Amino acid sequence: ARFHGNPPSGRWALAGQRPPLAAMFADGTASGADVESLWRSARSAHCEVKSCQTGKISTAEAAVQSHTSQDAGVQTDQSEDAVQDFQQEVQVDYTSLLSFLQRVEDAVIKELNKNSKSRAFDGFEVNWTDQNKTVSCLHTLSYPEAQDQNLQVTSVSWNATGSVVACSYGRLDSGDWSTEKSYVCTWNLDRRGLNPQRPDLVVDVPSSVMCLAFHPSQPSLIAGGLFSGELVVWDTSRTEDPVIWRTGMTDDTHTDPVYQVNWLPDTKHRNHSRLLSASTDGRILVWREERAGWLGLAEGFAVVAQQIPRSTRLKKLTRGEAAVGVTSLSFSHFDPRLFVVGVEGGYSLKCSMAAQTLALRGTSSSVPLRAPAELAFSPHAGPVYSVSCSPFHRQVLNLFLSCGTDGQVHLHSMLQSQPLISLQLSRKYLFCVRWSPVRPLVFAAASGEGVHLFDFEKSSQKPAVSMKQGEGDCPVYCLEFNTKHTRLLAAGDAAGTVRVWQLSSDFTEQGSKEMSLLEQLASESTD
Repeated sequence: ARFHGNPPSGRWALAGQRPPLAAMFADGTASGADVESLWRSARSAHCEVKSCQTGKISTAEAAVQSHTSQDAGVQTDQSEDAVQDFQQEVQVDYTSLLSFLQRVEDAVIKELNKNSKSRAFDGFEVNWTDQNKTVSCLHTLSYPEAQDQNLQVTSVSWNATGSVVACSYGRLDSGDWSTEKSYVCTWNLDRRGLNPQRPDLVVDVPSSVMCLAFHPSQPSLIAGGLFSGELVVWDTSRTEDPVIWRTGMTDDTHTDPVYQVNWLPDTKHRNHSRLLSASTDGRILVWREERAGWLGLAEGFAVVAQQIPRSTRLKKLTRGEAAVGVTSLSFSHFDPRLFVVGVEGGYSLKCSMAAQTLALRGTSSSVPLRAPAELAFSPHAGPVYSVSCSPFHRQVLNLFLSCGTDGQVHLHSMLQSQPLISLQLSRKYLFCVRWSPVRPLVFAAASGEGVHLFDFEKSSQKPAVSMKQGEGDCPVYCLEFNTKHTRLLAAGDAAGTVRVWQLSSDFTEQGSKEMSLLEQLASESTD
């Protein structure tokens, strides 16, 4: 027989019967047994012999500082003997001092009286800032993608804080301007890690941007005039869709490129602003904000050849109703209604926002256009590209500068047609002229050769300093002084770069007699 498991035993086996389960499995308790491990003791002995570690190391914690502290001075104590010795050394012989002062009293008083009447230090003011005697290039900014397209810097502008500079890219030479893509770029010069070739903001524009102007008090708003004739306002704080207002292409929109844009205060709504645009189509238009991000025409002017006042000293203008292309514009700092425009025919025109005479113009417009011209000034030998009104001189004379393709700068008074001074500043075109915001006798001009700084106090015939913008004769098309940080001057050129120049103290510190010198210069020229 085969058994699966253990064979049965005991009495149940003898009887040939299976034992009951209760008998097979019963509870019981057996005493434990200990078996000593020979492997563990042998392994322990083996480890003691072969171990590479040292025996057990005893450790204890202890503080490294002392339990008590005490302040101690680093200077030695001064003994009473030393104090007495010092006092003895500084004792003054007052009798001898009094005798000396009595002997020199008359001579000192005489010299003081003489100095009080001297004019040697008239106009001298103490300047505690570091003196910089040279003009240096602080930054060279560019946008490589625009340079790859051979685009040029057409305009520059500083924002209200003076920390951000913006430039527009476009073309001032031949090319299909109407369809060429361009850019508006901004750099914050106060930002850490400024990358000159990576603008903080780049705005793609479907048409060449010809001019820019930051809002005078809102640092993030900037307006631009396009080659297409449209006017656009961007909010630089909105990176995804910065366009907030635009004129669109309507019957009121300019039909030629916009070469000048200015912000104007809105007299009816203090929280709003108006925009003025000038174009070579002969129109000067004022726009106001409307709903849904559109700009609507508020008022407008048209410069027509037939309505320009003539002077017997000036050559005759073309007769007829032909529009006169406006290339530049500058407002008087003393009369907000008064402004000067430069035109393609070489003239500068004194104009008024208060003009009421309707313009002789057949072009349709949603508002009646008025004729603003009041006086025509002696012309340049070519188109006028820039005008700039003086921010300093009294309202009696209202001086302004003009420049053009003849390379000359004219200093004018708004009271007479003939220029006070004519300066042959360059043999190449002059594209821009700006009066210094801090020096009445200083102005800057951009030419086909570079940047020129002129100081009437040093010379009335030649620039005080001329700076090359790049290698060779790289034309400079635009420049702007920084009115907040007055040592900075931004200039944009044909190579697509913007250079920020740091001016020397000679061009930024006004002397006490500068205003009188300017008045004297103007009066002598008038006589």
